[in-house]
Amino acid sequence: MSFPDGFLWGAGTSAYQIEGHHGRGESVWDVFCRRPGAVEGGGDGSRACDSFVRWREDVELVKELGLRAYRFSTGWSRVMPDGVRPDPKALDHYERFADALLEAGAEPVLTLNHWDMPSALTGGWAERATVSAFAAYTEAVAGRLADRVTWWITQNEPWIIQLLGYQLGLHAPGVADLGTAVKAGHHVLLGHGAAADVLHAHPGVLAGSALSLFPCDPATDSEADRAAATGSDGYVNRWYLDPLLAGGYPADMREHWERALGHGLDFIQDGDEAAIGGRSDFLGVNYYTRRVMAAAPPGPFPWRVVGPSGDVARTDEGWEINAGALRDLLIGLSRRFPATPLMVTENGGVFGDTPAHDGQVHDNRRIAFLRDHVAAVGEAIDAGADVRGYLHWSLMDNFEWALGYRPRFGLVHVDYATGARTIKDSGRYYARLIAGGGAAPALPRIEAYG
Repeated sequence: MSFPDGFLWGAGTSAYQIEGHHGRGESVWDVFCRRPGAVEGGGDGSRACDSFVRWREDVELVKELGLRAYRFSTGWSRVMPDGVRPDPKALDHYERFADALLEAGAEPVLTLNHWDMPSALTGGWAERATVSAFAAYTEAVAGRLADRVTWWITQNEPWIIQLLGYQLGLHAPGVADLGTAVKAGHHVLLGHGAAADVLHAHPGVLAGSALSLFPCDPATDSEADRAAATGSDGYVNRWYLDPLLAGGYPADMREHWERALGHGLDFIQDGDEAAIGGRSDFLGVNYYTRRVMAAAPPGPFPWRVVGPSGDVARTDEGWEINAGALRDLLIGLSRRFPATPLMVTENGGVFGDTPAHDGQVHDNRRIAFLRDHVAAVGEAIDAGADVRGYLHWSLMDNFEWALGYRPRFGLVHVDYATGARTIKDSGRYYARLIAGGGAAPALPRIEAYG
């Protein structure tokens, strides 16, 4: 495997998950977390990893690990507390942060919307007016940072926003209505187009969206299961890929939504698809696992996730570990959209290892996960995929949305009571892998203690 010169080895976080409040405006997640039972364990992002205060410490972690890129988000509710007017102090903070990353040798990869919309924007993505508010927010951030940040992610995981935020109500803003969900998802994509137009007014800026992509495989070779996998692929992947990169929404999924909703998609107005497409300088790929699909009885969704058969490796969250699916996904995307560079903007797993007898975190399962998925990216590159970077999720353990603080994704362990950071064995391993240009180092040996 040969990774190209300038390949962006990095890791990522998001503002609400690590920063803590510290003077920012109220976001939809602050409101959602106050709902009884909405978040496992009753947690919220009021403190998180305290990174708004400890940001210099976090930059030192980036430097110590030798990361060449760091994905972070500007908090929408911090920059625009009332959804309308930017806070200069918030923008000052993100300028200092971007400068510190560059000084540490890490390319900033900036996400504009990682779900912490100001609660003042009543109606959220269900309202078309939010597209204009998002463009104004983009203008404020780009006005300060476009001269030093090249890589910009407009929207993080539109399908998850649509599904969990507006269809199932399991994420903020907690709406559970199918029609509202499809409309909200469309407005998220319109927001990408509007933000990209703002960003492209600044020379040298690259704009893209980060999609949560799940390869969909049939549980059997039956015609019904193959159709279920195709439908699922349209639901989670093509409904977003096609308007961004292929000129418009896929016809089969338009028909699906019209059947499921019982009416036409009149919220998709003339000119909308043209305002979404043709604006992506790259595609962000968030990959965690695949979906194994079987046919289901007729209904709004005539497919169901059944999972892989047999005994397979899984994370502590029960997700199948399948690095080969990432390789095949990257190759398939590059062949379908050959003019669009790819970046793995999230890839990681939940492994609950905590400090052991010697005070260190020996997370060997994450090391194996990291080794195999980096190898899969290398295999995709060798097969011709134009992959520009790999950003592991996440730099540190953090607030994991509705799952609270239980799942640990980090290369760095965080003691939430004290905020203390401890680089895990996986972080040390990743540092050696980066220094070796992607070559997998020998697995670490755990020394006896005492």
